[in-house]
Amino acid sequence: MAIGWLTVLKTVPWGDVISNAPKVADGAKKLWSNVGRKLPTAQPVPSTENPEVAAREPGLAELQLRLATVEARAAELHEQMRTSSELIQALADQNTQLVAGLQTSRVRLRWLAGATLVLGLLATVGLAFGLMR
Repeated sequence: MAIGWLTVLKTVPWGDVISNAPKVADGAKKLWSNVGRKLPTAQPVPSTENPEVAAREPGLAELQLRLATVEARAAELHEQMRTSSELIQALADQNTQLVAGLQTSRVRLRWLAGATLVLGLLATVGLAFGLMR
């Protein structure tokens, strides 16, 4: 099971992921700012119980009710879109932090591999000199 994950992690182009992480975060911030600006203001729902409106035209009250329903649904969908863009921004920020952590770990791993190699060579050389005496 772990070998499958290692294979997947090795096939990821980490250089591209790291270089594109700031672009993803900026895109999420732009999306959030665009959605936040376009938030509709609450408008009063017209009353369908007005007898003058109902007397003028029988279908007008029904149309007003349908319009109020559509406006409420549009406001609900806009709120869902705002929530989704908020989530996307949070995920992009987390992705940026994750990529930065992975980059740090990658650099540390290379230093550790180099140090291990040097220590291994020193131990081999020390062992070789010890056997020659």
